[in-house]
This record gives sequence, structure tokens and C-alpha cells, in this order.
Amino acid sequence: MTSYQAHYQAAMADPESFWLQQAQQLPWYQLPSRALEPLSDHRYRWFADGKLNCSYLALDHHVAAGRGNQLALIYDSPVTNTRQNFSYQLLLQQVQQCAGALRQLGVAKGDRVVIYMPMIPEAVIAMLAVARLGAIHSVVFGGFAAHELAVRIDDATPKVIISASCGIEVNKVIAYKPLLDKALAQASHQPVATLIVQRAQLAAALQPGRDHDWQQALATAEPAAAVPVASDDPLYILYTSGTTGKPKGVVRDHGGYAVALHYSMGAIYNVRAGDVFFAASDVGWVVGHSYIVYGPLFAGCTTVLYEGKPVMTPDAGSFWRLCQQYQVKVLFAAPTAFRAIRKDDPEAQWLQHYDISSLQCIFMAGERLDPATYDWTVAKTGKPVIDHWWQTETGWPICANLMGIEALPVKPGSSSVPVPGFCIEVLDDAGQRLPANQQGNIAIKLPLPPGCLQTIWRNEARFEAGYLSSFPGYYSSGDGGFIDDDGYVFIMGRTDDVINVAGHRLSTGEMEEIIARHPAVAECCVIGIADALKGQLPFGLVMVKNGSTISPEQLEQELVTMVREDIGAVACFKQAKIVQKLPKTRSGKILRKVLREIADGKTPQVPSTIEDPSCLEEIRQHLP
Repeated sequence: MTSYQAHYQAAMADPESFWLQQAQQLPWYQLPSRALEPLSDHRYRWFADGKLNCSYLALDHHVAAGRGNQLALIYDSPVTNTRQNFSYQLLLQQVQQCAGALRQLGVAKGDRVVIYMPMIPEAVIAMLAVARLGAIHSVVFGGFAAHELAVRIDDATPKVIISASCGIEVNKVIAYKPLLDKALAQASHQPVATLIVQRAQLAAALQPGRDHDWQQALATAEPAAAVPVASDDPLYILYTSGTTGKPKGVVRDHGGYAVALHYSMGAIYNVRAGDVFFAASDVGWVVGHSYIVYGPLFAGCTTVLYEGKPVMTPDAGSFWRLCQQYQVKVLFAAPTAFRAIRKDDPEAQWLQHYDISSLQCIFMAGERLDPATYDWTVAKTGKPVIDHWWQTETGWPICANLMGIEALPVKPGSSSVPVPGFCIEVLDDAGQRLPANQQGNIAIKLPLPPGCLQTIWRNEARFEAGYLSSFPGYYSSGDGGFIDDDGYVFIMGRTDDVINVAGHRLSTGEMEEIIARHPAVAECCVIGIADALKGQLPFGLVMVKNGSTISPEQLEQELVTMVREDIGAVACFKQAKIVQKLPKTRSGKILRKVLREIADGKTPQVPSTIEDPSCLEEIRQHLP
């Protein structure tokens, strides 16, 4: 099959054969005899009778195939001026030792291990070591507030917690161990032990009996072999913020995830064994799980682990330096990273210092890629830029341009076409299918393909209520958008980002797309605020590019005119204020719900994932 349509139709017409064929590309201990097994009207499992281990797939398999000397992991840390290379053989040895140390602490198949780590090689080693034992890891973003960590500890009930003495941010050191100690003081559940990586920048005091030094524990451990597990045994729990304020623990399996990621590396990203893949994310997010750790290693690639920022560590040329230095073939980052680069370096002058000829493609995900950022990145780099859409819950892309099969024409503003296995439909609020070009709720027909969430950890009712009850027979994505006449999917934002202005349902994402076209605007967001006459009115917040001299009044007037010309007077867009920062999560998502609640006079529940809460005070002063 050499065309996108051939792959997509094969996956739709006969998912059993299609996914079994993909499964056969992996080294199972016991090859599954069937792909899809229904459990109920809306629940399924993949490759149920197969046995494998994701740590073995990622490491042992490649060493056994004679690629032990190939680079598996490159660690690059401008914040500590450290660089380190790990061959597949060396990484395997480290993972075997870590798994042995965890086994000595009592970790066995099915146990949970919470990993609270900065972007250091030990975080990757810990994840693969937990998987090696058939245990379940739950990575919590390093530096999370103690309360949020405590909530996750109580939900996952880990036997062991792995952490580090500190994390390094721009010009500051964050002590992790006191945060962990405070979280354990708040938590009802207590682990039997913690394993602590002591970093040179700040040592941590260890509590005798409970806390164990990473280096000492690994030095005295017996290396552990990979434990065969069933395909549908849980590999990890990854918490995503929930609307109730209680985090949702998304559960991922071993077999379906491995098959989906391995397929995606070749079909979507067009990389093979030996290629260098750089996902500029964090292991605490789903992108880090799927495309820093598991996906590239399943495919036999070299993966780049970057402890730094797109700007300020030390400058806006950081990504380009990495691409040149390590001969990166594919770069994957959130649009917010490129907006930050564009804001600091509008003319991409730093790019002139580096040779990025090895780079074949740039992928973006995590938030909608606005056409202005797309156009800038294409113009400045000369590289194909691919927007693709997926969620923590799916674990891998729902929509993408499959660069390893057939590079389709790009439509700015669209996340391209459905990935084989995902049957996407646009439904109205009553669950009726909408025609092309009409906005509605994005839903995916069941069954979901391999790799997607199995359930919510210890909360099946929440899984069904949150994802399966809105539209029976479908997974509700929570996103709104439309599909055009050519089958391209346009994600316009979360369904709660649709505002109602005097009876007209309008997409704030569409307004943001227009505002982002202004040459002075680096980044923006639009929210709906309550209005006694019209129900809601749109309100814009914008960050301007470095060096911009436009006055706030002139910018507001020009943006109002642009929205009026493109959408019409019906939008009632009349206010746009300049701010220094927009409130974002550490993964780059703008906290629109928090902004809406502030505008409506409510006290918002600010998530622990916010990067800089101080910016909320400035924004409060601008809101009506």
C-alpha cells in the first residue's frame, strides 16, 4: 500500500487484518492470534492473547539485532551545560540495573511507581525499568505543587516513588525533594521507599529507611530481565486535568500502544532505525511518553532528550543548534514553542547561524497551529510543516499528514486527514451527523484503534461519563470543528470555546486565526465574556513581537477591523488588549477556562500545571 487512501480504507474495511499485520512487525513473546476483541457494546481490547514487554521492544530487541552500539538517547542540557550519549547497549544496562534496584525494593508486576523527575536521562531509564518489571509507571511533571503530587500519589498508590534532588529552570534551581516530602506528609498513601537522584546543583537530605540514593541502589542491584506481560496489561497511568478539578488517570496498555506507536513512526513521521528524532516536550506529558521515550526507541531511532527551552537557554536559536549538532531528521514541538521563537527573533536571524539541512520535516501538536505561525515557520525554515491533532487520551495522532506513506497537500489551519483507524465524524448536539464544512462536535466512531486509553484508573464510571455517554457509539473528543469537502479536519478549539453572541454560535479559534495574521502579533487568545444584552462578547488578549512599536489603541482598532472584515459585524469584536504574558500550562496550552472564569467574576481553579501564575494579575486589570 503506497497511498494514504489505501492505508485508510484497509484499516476501515478490515481492522482485524490491518492491525494484525502491523503487530507482526514487533518482536512479541507470544504473537497475538487476533487483533480486536469486543468486551461489551462500547468496550474493546487489542491483541488480547499476545504477550510482550515494552522495555524489551525498546532496548533488548535492538541489541539482539546487532545495533547495540547505535545511539539510542542523546541528553542535551544547556541549563547545566551537560551533554551525554547513550548507546542501546549502555541504555539497556542502565535500565536492567534500575529494574533490579526496584525489584529489591519490592516492586513487582502490577505495582505502581510514581516518577517525579526533571528532564534527565534517569527519567527515561526509570520509565523503561518500571515497564521492564511489568509494573505501571505514573510520571508526574517535575516541580508540580506538593498538593497536586499528593493527589496523584493517593490515586495511584505507588509502592515506590522515584525523584531527583532538584530541577533546573531558566536561571533558577527548584528543590524537588522538599516538595516530595511535603506531598508525602499530605498524602494518605505512603510508599515503601523512594529512590532519589542526587544532582550536582543541589543535594537533598535523605530520610533513613525510606529514601534511597539512586546511584548506590543501582550499583548494588542485580540486573533484571524483562517480564512478559499480557497485551492489555497496563503500561502506565498519565494524569490529565479534569473539569471537576480531580485529575483523570488515563490508562494505557502495552500491546496496543506498542503497535500504534511503531506504525506511527514510519507512517506518520517517516523515520526508520538510525534516524534522529527530536520531540521538544517533557516526559511528564503524553508527547514525552510517546515520542521522546517509547515511539523512537521502538523504531530503533536516536531520540533527543532536551533539558531547556526554545528561547532563553540561551537564545532563540536553540532548536536550530540541536538540529545541526545531532543531524535531526524530524523535529516535533508545540506551536507555542515556535511562537516564542518568532516573538524573540521575528526575522529568524539565529537560524542563519546553523545548518539544518538534515531536517526533513517539522511537526506541531498540543494546540491548534494558527496559519500565521505555520506561514512564518515555513517561510523561515523552508521545511514542510505538519500540523497534527491528538490527545493525552489517544496517545498518538488522530489526524495527520502521513509523510511516510503519501505527503498530501497542506491546508493551513487544518490538522490534515484522519489517521488510519480513526473514523471521525462531526455531530450536532443531538448526535446527528453534520455535512461538510459545518462546525460541530468532533467525535470518533467506536472502536478506537490500538494505543488509545483503556479506562480511567479505578474510575470506570468517569471514563464512560466523560467520553462515551454524550454520543452513544462514539468517543467524544471534547473538541469542535469541521471536515471540508476534501476530508481535511479543522479543529477550532474545545467545544466550550464556542461562544454565543446574540444567538450566533461563533468560534473563538476562528477569531484567533484572524488576529494572529496581524504583523505585530506574536500570540493571542480570544475568550467569551458575559454580556447582559448579547449573552456573550468576544474579548482579545495579545502579545506583541519584540521590537513592535504599534500603540495599544492602534493595534486594537486594526484587529477590530480585521475581525469585522473576515467574520462580519455579527462577531461584535470590539476589545483587544496587549499583555506581557498569557497564562499557559507547561505544555503550552493557554488556560482559556481560567480566563473566562476571571472575566465572569468567579474565583478560578488554577491548575498546578500553570507556568507563571503571576501573569493573571496583569490580565485581571485588562478585563472589563
